[in-house]
Amino acid sequence: MKYALINMNILDGHENMQVTPGKAIIVENEKILDIIPASQLDSDIEKIDLKGSYIIPGLINLHVHIPSAGKAPKNAKSIDYEKIAKLLKLGLARAIVKSMCKNYAKQDLYSGTTTIRAVGGVLDFDTWLRDKINSKQAVGPRILASNYAVSVPGGHMTGSVALPVHSEEEAVKMVEDLHKTGVDQIKLMITGGVLDAEVPGEPGILKMPASFVKAACDKAHELGYMVAAHVESTEGMIVALENGVDTVEHGGKPSDEAVRLFKEKKAVLVATLSPAAPFAYMKEPLPGMSEMYLQNGRALFEHMKECVNTCLAEGITVGLGTDTGCPYTTHYDFWRELLTFSRLCNVTPNFALHTATETNAKIAGISDITGTIDVGKSADFVVVKDNPLEDLEALRNPEKVIFRGDIIENPKVKRFKDVDEALDMVMKAMKEKSTI
Repeated sequence: MKYALINMNILDGHENMQVTPGKAIIVENEKILDIIPASQLDSDIEKIDLKGSYIIPGLINLHVHIPSAGKAPKNAKSIDYEKIAKLLKLGLARAIVKSMCKNYAKQDLYSGTTTIRAVGGVLDFDTWLRDKINSKQAVGPRILASNYAVSVPGGHMTGSVALPVHSEEEAVKMVEDLHKTGVDQIKLMITGGVLDAEVPGEPGILKMPASFVKAACDKAHELGYMVAAHVESTEGMIVALENGVDTVEHGGKPSDEAVRLFKEKKAVLVATLSPAAPFAYMKEPLPGMSEMYLQNGRALFEHMKECVNTCLAEGITVGLGTDTGCPYTTHYDFWRELLTFSRLCNVTPNFALHTATETNAKIAGISDITGTIDVGKSADFVVVKDNPLEDLEALRNPEKVIFRGDIIENPKVKRFKDVDEALDMVMKAMKEKSTI
């Protein structure tokens, strides 16, 4: 298949990107074959007229949990992880969860996210779905798979998207077992999180011993993997960075020692601001949330925001993810993370879009494949009517999504009305610097 995209405004994803009209992007065999002045196109090539719309690289979301929809929960504290583990032993339950994963991944792609880094899933379903998509037996984005995360008894998400280890030896063995399933990276759950915090205002209690972290990281690096780690406290960041973690997911209140370690280890912070943003702007808990959840969410949000701003000021690389699967964090709302990042960290829409494309591709180790609109890269694009550099909400409803050269016209996602209404109020309050 060979065709040319014409009559569009290109935003190529590079840091100093500018609107570039008058070019044609020639696509052949899933890749960008050439970018030339539209006036130089051969007359016999198939042309696809984008009618003056804007075309950007496919978005890259660095923090997704595929098995969860991100709906408003009935009760965020009612998750029975032991029951989940028992159900997953049943063939019917596994088949249902696999079907759900396929549907959610399709939502990611149809919303303009052409690559996701899955950082904690059910059993080996991440790699299973990745391979289905790569062989065109399923529709979805490029998946960088972790399968289940490595946790400890009583640790974050143990029993659902994480499994426990009891010793350094078991940590090494679990990394080896994940290697056998064909993962693309390793995920650790080093601290607790908002949902499992037991003290108001204190999320992110250290759960995984430093020796476990080091053992898992050493084995992962030996096998050629990067290690991502769930961390929501200062102590957790220091333990993660001292013992080999490559990307700190979420973050905590920054300290001088944490900043020093980020620089020394050349580690990366992956920000996930949008899931916690509602806590900063809602006077009362969202439906399904407890008062403790609200308090801990507010504390974490402030710490994460400070961490992102400190890292940016110190020249530490910051990537973007959504923690999709958390309550009120859907597979179709990555644009909210870009807008939250821009508004709360005083970065331009240009920088936010560049972060969600080229920077995220570099962090994920796939910048030779995707992340920018350049010759030789995968033909991964999002087409939107309005200029996202003027308003990032332009990304909310793509006109087209193109992945590996395949064009999806007028992609539609299944939206959750109650989630959208609540989050739209939050975004409005964020813009107006008010509360609701």
